[in-house]
Amino acid sequence: MRGHCQELGVACRSTPIWKAGSSVPAISPAVARSLADTRPLPYWLDQPHAPQATPPLDGREHTDLAVIGGGFSGLWTALLAKERDPGRDVVLVEGRRIAWGGTGRNGGFCAASITHGLSNGLDRFPGEMPTLERLGRRNLDEVEAAVTGYGIDCDFARTGELAVATRDWQLDGLRETARMAHDLGGDPVLLTADEVRAELGSPAYLGGLWDRAGCATVDPARLAWGLRRECLAAGVRIYEHTPVSGISNATGPSGPVVLRTPGGAVFARRVALAAGAFAPLLRRLRYYLVPIYDYVLVTEPLTSQQLASIGWQHRQGVGETSNQFHYYRLTSDNRILWGGYDAVYYYGSKIKAALDQRPTTFALLAEHFFATFPQLDGLRFTHAWGGVIDTCSRFCAFFGTARTGRLAYVAGYTGLGVGASRFGANVLLDLLSGETTELTELALVRTRPIPFPPEPLRSVGIQLTRASLAAADRNDGRRNLWLRTLDRAGLGFDS
Repeated sequence: MRGHCQELGVACRSTPIWKAGSSVPAISPAVARSLADTRPLPYWLDQPHAPQATPPLDGREHTDLAVIGGGFSGLWTALLAKERDPGRDVVLVEGRRIAWGGTGRNGGFCAASITHGLSNGLDRFPGEMPTLERLGRRNLDEVEAAVTGYGIDCDFARTGELAVATRDWQLDGLRETARMAHDLGGDPVLLTADEVRAELGSPAYLGGLWDRAGCATVDPARLAWGLRRECLAAGVRIYEHTPVSGISNATGPSGPVVLRTPGGAVFARRVALAAGAFAPLLRRLRYYLVPIYDYVLVTEPLTSQQLASIGWQHRQGVGETSNQFHYYRLTSDNRILWGGYDAVYYYGSKIKAALDQRPTTFALLAEHFFATFPQLDGLRFTHAWGGVIDTCSRFCAFFGTARTGRLAYVAGYTGLGVGASRFGANVLLDLLSGETTELTELALVRTRPIPFPPEPLRSVGIQLTRASLAAADRNDGRRNLWLRTLDRAGLGFDS
């Protein structure tokens, strides 16, 4: 297992993630047993048919378009660039492996929203929301069409998403979301407690809202590997294990942009930067982005009897409507992926492999899982992992250009990048074209988030916000002075 983990580029340990005598606070024997044999690596990446890495760059490359980052944003940008112009020369460089970062560690929800939900979008872009909703729905349709057209085997299923209320105060929010969605052309279905429990049997549910068309579930790693295959087939040259250490101009402001790498350099007429939260190559991005660690568990496959005990015949993705929320879904082999709730920021925007494992959070997630599904007592978890989400103060992607328009960047998806990354790729290509398009004229594209302060204020603010959101969950959703101040400042921390 150790060699496999190292190849994937994830933290690996030869002992269970939790054991008696560890520093984790006391947990029940049942929870300890459920975690005893958990593998500390992403379930999606633990597959026997993962493609072999391409060799790293050794020497110099000259290209029309260089793409930095082998996640969804980078892969879609490279593929769409070739779709728009098959003769365009494209090089993609990835510092680790394709799908190594958030692309291979997420829950596999492919949502239509490009604004991190209706409420967030209406708070920030109220005049544009009809357009943004239309573009988001079209984008999800085009993701599905690409998966079908290219024959990518990634378990893409348009199951929709079920938002569930676990406290009475959340029911008003479901009704308000339903009203807003209907006003914008959506057709979600409000469910009573009995109706939502008929969809998915949990005593915790008091109501629900089923968006039947606005979300799909997918195996994100296999989607990324499929996009990689199509990029290579289209002539994109991909170099893995090729981190970019710096960006400069070769011969003045009109010359090519140079990407420095350990084994050489890429000279490009245009550059698309899609590196997420990792090692910002533009200084300005350090002020807008923070890496938030999210943690996930995956169970062993449910037996037919266990699956029957909870229902879930429509196999929707599920998300709770509290501030600290869980998200979960079934995999193709009837495991339950269970993540979220305990989003963690480490001082100094720290990112390192050791932080991928957090036994305290895994124990908390397991306790919450069995409280939600007591009928699954005795089920065991097989995989546990963490990874960083690139978040910004407006919770949805932001864009910009540098190097006199020859470089375009995107970042800040805040966990909803599986679907929105294709939209983001189209924005990058439009920005690099230098032409005015429907996408480049959007306020979503033309504006930036409010920057985060430097440390130690950054950490103080984030930790105070986390504590305040948890307090709001305990107090019927009532937002304290700190959260109301953020609301007035346009930060609006609500998820």
